Amino acid sequence: MTKLSPIDLPAQPGVKVFIRGLMLQTEIGVYPHERGRLQPLVLDVELTLEPALVAGIGDTVNYEILAETARALAAEGHVELVETYAERLAAACLTLPRVAAVRVRAEKPQAIPDAAAAGVEVTVTRA
Repeated sequence: MTKLSPIDLPAQPGVKVFIRGLMLQTEIGVYPHERGRLQPLVLDVELTLEPALVAGIGDTVNYEILAETARALAAEGHVELVETYAERLAAACLTLPRVAAVRVRAEKPQAIPDAAAAGVEVTVTRA
């Protein structure tokens, strides 16, 4: 069997960069008792990159940038809906180079008594 170097490999779609289980403390919720206090929000973010070889960090998306983007959005202040936060994060991810699609899953672990979490999943593809 012939071994291919990364340079010899054909460009394949489907390269994904992700973060799973990023916990942020956010001001989020529609109820009066959710205003002015922080609560946990757990994020999974998955980016699908445009087809191209990844030979170095400049050819991909650094997942530290994903975490920084999520934290910066959370620091902007109170957001009423988890859906709104997830859509904003997805839109910010689409501005990153090579990102063709993004999936954001946002969970509020304290939202429903006796449930592990409640939340949303947003998937956006570059037009």
